[in-house]
Amino acid sequence: MQMEKDILTTTQAARLLGVSVRTAQLLIEGGSLPSWKTPGGHRRVHRSDVAALMAGGAPAPVFASALVIVLASPERLPLYKNTLSTVGECAADIYSDVNSASFAIGSHLPAAVIIDLEDRKTERLSLLHSLTSNPALGRTHIIAVGARDAAEAASTGRGQSSNGQSSKMVTCIELLENLPDAVRTILRDEPAYMAEGIRSFPLPANEGQRLQALERSGLVDTAPEESFDRLTWLASYSLEMPIALMTLLTPTRQWFKSHHGLDMAETPRDWAFCNYTILQKKVNAIENLALDARFAANPAVAGGPNFRFYAGAPVVDPDGFALGSLCVIDYEPRRLDQAQTQTLLALAGLASDEVRLRAADRQMRWSLEALNRA
Repeated sequence: MQMEKDILTTTQAARLLGVSVRTAQLLIEGGSLPSWKTPGGHRRVHRSDVAALMAGGAPAPVFASALVIVLASPERLPLYKNTLSTVGECAADIYSDVNSASFAIGSHLPAAVIIDLEDRKTERLSLLHSLTSNPALGRTHIIAVGARDAAEAASTGRGQSSNGQSSKMVTCIELLENLPDAVRTILRDEPAYMAEGIRSFPLPANEGQRLQALERSGLVDTAPEESFDRLTWLASYSLEMPIALMTLLTPTRQWFKSHHGLDMAETPRDWAFCNYTILQKKVNAIENLALDARFAANPAVAGGPNFRFYAGAPVVDPDGFALGSLCVIDYEPRRLDQAQTQTLLALAGLASDEVRLRAADRQMRWSLEALNRA
């Protein structure tokens, strides 16, 4: 029937678009390709929507950022570090020097710039005005903390930038305790699947952008690499744990880029303890999984292999997105001491560095290919 020909599966849509099935899934999840679910839970799309997407050209990769840059007085830097540590969806670089902050903003084009105006310092107010009238910042959001009147005068009160364009709006908040909600609002995206059904695990507010970052990394379903295998071996050995993993969280899977002490390549996403780890920046440790209401019914806890202890730290890409984690697991309840906690954080940092090196290498290769074509 004609109606059946007008309705496509994800695989058929990917074939028409000339992209991988995983890329088609990301287009659907990010809302670029409208879809719906059948009673059996399968995605379907209209051929006309695929044609419309093709007519507009394949969408360029969205190089979003989860990086937040903070400028504050030296005395208030610890307050910002502590406050933003609760926002797992972002990575924060914190500065007290205006020149250093300005260089970082220009180099990274972060998701947000946060300027502390509690003491109404002239140099920070000047930077605020400069940022609001700079169209090169694109989608970067600006948040001013404290001194609402001064912030508004430095931004919207000026009306227009020097080139006649409207100034970038500033989000003004009075209390530092309101900053996490303001940042999450800025980072939040709404891929279609996030609002559907009930799942057994939480999602980051910017899950759609995180999945696009994971796709850009090119790490999922790749061969084992010694650099990552060394880190999981070292985590297992130094923390005296039988299992150590480097995980990557796709829409449906927890895939292991490296696994030491476990003969599995992946699990369903809803089995992943790391779903909670990517929501924060510190080590996420569960001393007895069987006694934690979030995990007691997890198949890996309630049945074989009967895991009892988990600790993980997020692995972050150059744009601040948590792609997965470096974690350790035991069959017995455990507790990490301070030195072990710092060791796991350091090893996750090294894994993040490896991810960043690969991103820089890929970018260099793309640039060279573009030059060769030119």
